[in-house]
Amino acid sequence: MHSDALAPGLADPVLDAQAAFRSVMEALARPGTIRRLPTRLSPPAPLPPGLAAIALTLADADAPLYLDAPLAQAPAVADWLRFHTGAAIVSDPKAAAFALIADAPRCSPFADFALGEPAYPDRSTTLVLAVSRLETGSGFVLEGPGIAGRARLDAGPLPADFRARIGANNALFPCGVDLLLVAGDAVAGLPRTTRIVE
Repeated sequence: MHSDALAPGLADPVLDAQAAFRSVMEALARPGTIRRLPTRLSPPAPLPPGLAAIALTLADADAPLYLDAPLAQAPAVADWLRFHTGAAIVSDPKAAAFALIADAPRCSPFADFALGEPAYPDRSTTLVLAVSRLETGSGFVLEGPGIAGRARLDAGPLPADFRARIGANNALFPCGVDLLLVAGDAVAGLPRTTRIVE
């Protein structure tokens, strides 16, 4: 095990995990809004603290993690996540409950991940993408459950075909992936029911 695996996790494991869980649930329930994550932690590079906080909150022995290429190429990241969560690190994205994506523009096609099944749509992957820009009031125009009328969310960088990916994902409902976009301590949710209309 790499020595960085023993680096501390959440500063207050109980309160910080509760705060992160609440922020994630609110972000998914109210697409187009931004919530704050507790990021008082120092995970091994190149794992961003926001992604780390979500992983430490949601991953466990029954919720495997997939790491994109930049994260998978740093053994200390997998060691640290295993040490703090007990989660398996899987190489098959379809086997992951959560996928941590540090290089969002090069995120694999959504169809590469678990999309759920009609009888079990919850058996899908939640993608957690690190972005450098995340703000409301401009950018994509969003509609769907949890949004009063319309919302605007500007996030990036993202895959060049992001809008088409979201449209294809919508068409799979009740199956499909859910997304969390994270920049610093900010998180926004794009569940499979959220449409990009402009």
